[in-house]
Amino acid sequence: MKEVLKNYSGIILLLFGIILGSFIGIFSPNVVSYLKPLGDIFLNLLFVSVVPLVYFAVANSIANVEKGGKFGKIIFSMIITFLLFILIAAIFTIAVVYFFPTQALPSTSNDLLDNSGADDSWGDRIVRFFTVGEFSELFSRKNMLALLIFAFLTGTAARKTGEAGKVFRDFLASGYEVMKELLLLVMKGAPIGLGAYFAFQVATIGPQLFGFYAKPLGLYYISGVFYFFVFFTLYAFLAKGKRGIKEFWMNNIYPSLTAISTCSSFATMPANLLAAGKIGVPSSIANIVIPIGSTLHKNGSSMSSIIKIYVAFLIIGKDFFDPMNLLLALGITVFVSIVAGGIPNGGYIGEMLMISVYSLPQEAIPAVMIIGTLVDPLATVLNSTGDTVAAMFVTKISGEKFVEAEEVVI
Repeated sequence: MKEVLKNYSGIILLLFGIILGSFIGIFSPNVVSYLKPLGDIFLNLLFVSVVPLVYFAVANSIANVEKGGKFGKIIFSMIITFLLFILIAAIFTIAVVYFFPTQALPSTSNDLLDNSGADDSWGDRIVRFFTVGEFSELFSRKNMLALLIFAFLTGTAARKTGEAGKVFRDFLASGYEVMKELLLLVMKGAPIGLGAYFAFQVATIGPQLFGFYAKPLGLYYISGVFYFFVFFTLYAFLAKGKRGIKEFWMNNIYPSLTAISTCSSFATMPANLLAAGKIGVPSSIANIVIPIGSTLHKNGSSMSSIIKIYVAFLIIGKDFFDPMNLLLALGITVFVSIVAGGIPNGGYIGEMLMISVYSLPQEAIPAVMIIGTLVDPLATVLNSTGDTVAAMFVTKISGEKFVEAEEVVI
């Protein structure tokens, strides 16, 4: 019980901050103007922490990728499987929010979407999305996509320089560790910062705010449970037929309970490896797909990304279902689920990218952070246990054969 409380302490403290802020907003709205600066300070600290973390995390990861590729067909099959499952989860969630819409809130910000480039050609927009004209503009949260591309290229260059680039690669690794700790320190202030911002929203918008958050959260949990049972069953059937369904669910109980109690995909990895072995997934596949999947394959994060983008658009009163907005949402979702998955608090980095790409106002950020935190338990279950069924699917499409459980060595 003590371990469970420890793993969920962040969520519990955040809920306490939100509840306290709500009561302040309802019963002492005159105090809110004094509290809002605390929320603004927290958000500003978050901005300046996330941007350098993105650079160091991506550049460091690319710089340390080992050369050569022995994995061949398994790696290719794994990439296809991860992308397919993530996109299916995202499209399913888009369908859910389309057929069960939430009423938009009145905006509390004077900031609007940046339409300064609305009349630009698509070529100009693409240039603006992917690059900047000055190095100093690169580390602005408004240019996150350009920063990601620059970090990727920097990491590639650092890897190619071999021994001559060792000192720089050490710098990237050290910078990543430092910025990771800095973000963790900043996030300790989340209950106060987001609680203060929530007090402001309650005081200015009113009690309708609770209903506004309740529906997207309810949609996520209902659709997430549906996805968990229906889609995972379908994937298991496609991988191994009716026998695959039975074996997957018989062996997925322990990993699911581990994910709920630890709220960690990494902590669930040993249980997933054991389950995969009992299902008959070859160790040569399980030992690649599940460890990599715990970082790069996140069905739950894919679904929560769509929900958060949808909520942000509701707050600013814009059309989420515009075709271009949906395509961008899918692109952001793939990034959040695969690239940011290997970064601590990667969801926040995805949110910064979302704010940057859509040019959303600052008021959207606390909302998506709150949604992201509250859906985390179910998202972890979907993220972690999805790796086992992904390993089954990779076994099928790679042409490998399932083996008897006693033959498997983990």
